[in-house]
Amino acid sequence: MLSERQRMILNAIIDDYIRSAEPVGSRSISKRGDVSFSPATIRNEMADLEEMGLLEQPHTSAGRIPSIKGYRYYVDHLVKLGGVGDQDVRTLRTFFAEKMNRWEGIVEHAATILSQMTNYTSIVLGPEMFHTTLKHFQLVPINDVSAVAIIVANTGHVEHRTITIPDGVSMDDMTKTVNLLNERLAGVPFYKVKSVLHSEIAKELSRYVEHCEDILSLLDQTITEEQEPKVYLSGASNMLTQPEFKDVDKAKTILEMLEETQMLMQLFQSNSDGIQVKIGTENSLEAINHCSLITATYSFDGQSLGTIGILGPTRMEYGKVISLLDYLSKDIAQLMSRWHK
Repeated sequence: MLSERQRMILNAIIDDYIRSAEPVGSRSISKRGDVSFSPATIRNEMADLEEMGLLEQPHTSAGRIPSIKGYRYYVDHLVKLGGVGDQDVRTLRTFFAEKMNRWEGIVEHAATILSQMTNYTSIVLGPEMFHTTLKHFQLVPINDVSAVAIIVANTGHVEHRTITIPDGVSMDDMTKTVNLLNERLAGVPFYKVKSVLHSEIAKELSRYVEHCEDILSLLDQTITEEQEPKVYLSGASNMLTQPEFKDVDKAKTILEMLEETQMLMQLFQSNSDGIQVKIGTENSLEAINHCSLITATYSFDGQSLGTIGILGPTRMEYGKVISLLDYLSKDIAQLMSRWHK
């Protein structure tokens, strides 16, 4: 548990280091208007913070830099959201006022705007399911208790899944179900399939077949569209402008990773909904152990559709980036809503 003085000093050190990229000494902290402690007092507290693992001393000089643990404490307890300038707000408002008729246009533009505003690298994952619809559903019996479900999307993508028919459900009931699905679900986006299934189709299905709940449960597990999201990248070269990546080998490793879609996907695999901040070695790939990745999921019609991410040095403007991602992820939902009225 940090004292209020320690919190204030840690916050001041991290703020200064984010701006300067240089180790921070007690004298520079004592000159700040919001810190009223003497250099000696600050030095003592800095030594204690270093013992706690929140600061590191990269050289024999008195200057300290934040550790991964220090950044984590800062993000969890100290960071002040904001830092989005008037020009940034105007740019975002212009973005949301534009009329784009392609989903790809929205995410490509969002990626470009974020990289320009932050001078970091932006990564946006866009879902195929938003514009991919169910074209046809077919059931091919194998025997009395199993069948192959064939799901065809409007993109031409085909899924084959072996299913087990629930006890008590006849093949005749399954045929009636398939006919109803093709009548009601053809042309419905995959992200809406389950809501239509449980609202419109469930009521009608219950009038024609027995064991309706068992059939609905089976369909829940069967009718899904599992396509790899597209990845939109902007500002990869921004990494080269950061002092931390003057080391050519370090920069090369990151740039090579950014070219690999599967590796980028790995970064986002464990993401939960909302804003997530992964600092340094908290990231799953060693290539970005000197970076921070801040992500935000975006949703439409109650369905999480994709993720927006900003990749930069651990010395990142966390407050500004978190605020931008929060703003953009929420307003993308409103843009989609207007687009699909």
